[in-house]
Amino acid sequence: MKKKAQPHQVVCPCGALNNKGHTRLLAECCGPYLRGARQPENAAVLMRSRYTAYACHDFDYIKRTWHPQTRPLDVGAQENSVKWIGLTVTSHRILDAQHEIVAFVARYKDNGRAEKLAETSRFECINGQWLYVDGDLND
Repeated sequence: MKKKAQPHQVVCPCGALNNKGHTRLLAECCGPYLRGARQPENAAVLMRSRYTAYACHDFDYIKRTWHPQTRPLDVGAQENSVKWIGLTVTSHRILDAQHEIVAFVARYKDNGRAEKLAETSRFECINGQWLYVDGDLND
């Protein structure tokens, strides 16, 4: 019988690497952001933590980190059949102290069918908190 991994031993879904080149553990990577123990220091870190929140079905975090002017009412309602399987951040641009852009490709399975989401996302920092504003889908 296979032992279930303890929460502190779970690999972070965002795929970030530690200084030894190994995938970071959730508890040391995105976990503190999802728990509210830390705030992401930039838009790229927020992007990774939001991907992790989607992978972990933490829709409260998604809602908390979505700009209130663009946030849909039904955050996460359609996500139950989706399994997130990989993230690649392709670029991160700082526009000014309050605005950054992150391009990424997220791979997932929806009802077993492999899909990808490529997006260039806009983020805004309000009162020290980075928020997802919106994004443009890339082909």
